[in-house]
Amino acid sequence: MSYTLGIDIGTFESKGVLVDSTGKIIAQAARPHEMIVPRAGWAEHNPDEDWWGDFVFITRQLLAESEIDADEIKAIGCSAIGPCMLPVDDEGNALMNGMLYGVDNRAAAEVEELTADIGEDVLLDRCGNALTSQSVGPKILWLKRNRPDLFARTSKIHTSTTYIVHKLTGRTVIDHYTAANFSPLYDIGTQDWTDALTDKIVDRAMLPEILWSSEIAGAVTADAAAVTGLADGTPVLTGTIDAAAEAVSVGVASPGEMMIMYGSTIFIIMPTASRVSDPRLWYAPWLFKGQHASMAGLATSGTLTHWFRDRFAKELPKATAFESLAAEAAASPPGSNGLVMLPYFSGERTPIHDPFAKGTLLGLDLTHTRGDVYRAMLEGIALGTGHVIETYRDAGAPPAKLFAVGGGTKNTVWSQTTSDVAGMPQVLREISVGASYGNAFLAAVATESARLEDIEKWNPVVKQIEPIKQHEAIYLERLTQFKALYGSTKEIMHALGDRT
Repeated sequence: MSYTLGIDIGTFESKGVLVDSTGKIIAQAARPHEMIVPRAGWAEHNPDEDWWGDFVFITRQLLAESEIDADEIKAIGCSAIGPCMLPVDDEGNALMNGMLYGVDNRAAAEVEELTADIGEDVLLDRCGNALTSQSVGPKILWLKRNRPDLFARTSKIHTSTTYIVHKLTGRTVIDHYTAANFSPLYDIGTQDWTDALTDKIVDRAMLPEILWSSEIAGAVTADAAAVTGLADGTPVLTGTIDAAAEAVSVGVASPGEMMIMYGSTIFIIMPTASRVSDPRLWYAPWLFKGQHASMAGLATSGTLTHWFRDRFAKELPKATAFESLAAEAAASPPGSNGLVMLPYFSGERTPIHDPFAKGTLLGLDLTHTRGDVYRAMLEGIALGTGHVIETYRDAGAPPAKLFAVGGGTKNTVWSQTTSDVAGMPQVLREISVGASYGNAFLAAVATESARLEDIEKWNPVVKQIEPIKQHEAIYLERLTQFKALYGSTKEIMHALGDRT
């Protein structure tokens, strides 16, 4: 029996699995960490503690729990939150905290400037994406302008997965799927870095080498083996962003199959037969050559449940707080007794791409309970997801099948409301570990221990969350109100400004 190792570095928690050649999980481990928010609109991780530190901790836990010899691990797959921006020096040492994906919107001015310089149509044609808080290029420009001393010491720009793979192998690589988020530095036509659109950001030589996600990037070095307990020479995949690995874990492969990832943020991925060109959505090459993907994401979702618990349910034991709050929400009827919430607590990503949007709660009176408000928050996230699915339909790329994955699927109100708003069932598979399991599967595929179609055996379907017909009219009306509320409060949101 041979084994593959999959590890994923998340926003609030990292997870790892050790899997045998049939897909059975032999051992699993997790380690929590915090998202650092030094100022409103900023979001960071400490790369040595939260990324590499978690990887080392989890790897050692898996080896200890499984009691297998490290030499029996055939390959290692890794994913992490992304796209992130991290400058490193000549030796690969991090020079600052990693700037996180779209939840960090400090480069809003650079987004506007580069968009004006290059042009929205050119960006969409050459990069496949409008510039947003999800784009890494403007964040590099922010670094260059706001931390010139640090930028002068920068040798390479990493993302989170790049940093882990470099620590393991000494090689600086990135996959095409992640690189496409480095707009305006990635050309989707040539599938390579470009400086044709602007020369004001960074020298191309400072960017990682681009490979496909399941390509072997290198092997575990002796130094990395000594730290992690892994065997010197173990193959390491290039890896990818966590959401892409999560999609692989639930069998998303064909055009029209859409993954909804219920995590710290909602993230959506759908392979497509050809490129979907719509500025409200994101585009990237999929994980394998010749394939396309269309993506979307909310800025805050699971993060909001943590925020609500920590601010308004301090008296509840942390171990059971989410369960208690979910029960309170379930006691409130669909529609939350007349409340509607915009979940724009970190601005919003798709489809409105507004870094200055604000969280909004409308309809309060003296009869409302904590359960009503919590349900309105969950419904707000579901309505935001429904708004995205509606955008796919408007763009001519309607989803044919929804696959749900992530910790939020255990929250019945949240997941059921999402099906009700979308008007579609959501498929759940047996194993919901997520991205780490997808990484282990990709490692098996890369070493020819499995084929892509084997995911049906590795992770079979167990149930569907069917939409409730009686809720259709309620949520159709609420979605209309949800969109109208943003439209009518947008100017006020922007006038409130940034509190930094």
